[in-house]
Amino acid sequence: MIEVANIHHVSLSVTDLVKSKEFYTNIICLEEIERPNFGFKGAWYQVGNQQLHLIEYPSSSSIRGSSDLDSKVGHFALRVNDYDECVKWLTNKEVEFHENRTSRSGFAQVFVADPDGNLIELNTEQ
Repeated sequence: MIEVANIHHVSLSVTDLVKSKEFYTNIICLEEIERPNFGFKGAWYQVGNQQLHLIEYPSSSSIRGSSDLDSKVGHFALRVNDYDECVKWLTNKEVEFHENRTSRSGFAQVFVADPDGNLIELNTEQ
């Protein structure tokens, strides 16, 4: 039997590391951490006790193949402290988003896409 303790990291392929780092650092406000030199471009971010790893792969495309903000497709979720502040921040940064304040999940949700169309859910308790 496999006993999973937690998610260690999520890894995403991105086509332009500079644009992606701009998004994850300055829009999503993640803290970049040291990354070993693997011989290819990438960046690591600390997300609570987990990590987000970006790998530059110029010919890649998101698993979704779209940048539509559709919550029914593959995405990962980040818990935020303040829903209204999150919406205000994204609005001020002119980032397109879709919000679902009263989701049946029990989470108030905001969906955004990174420069490559990877979908991200930002959520809080309702």
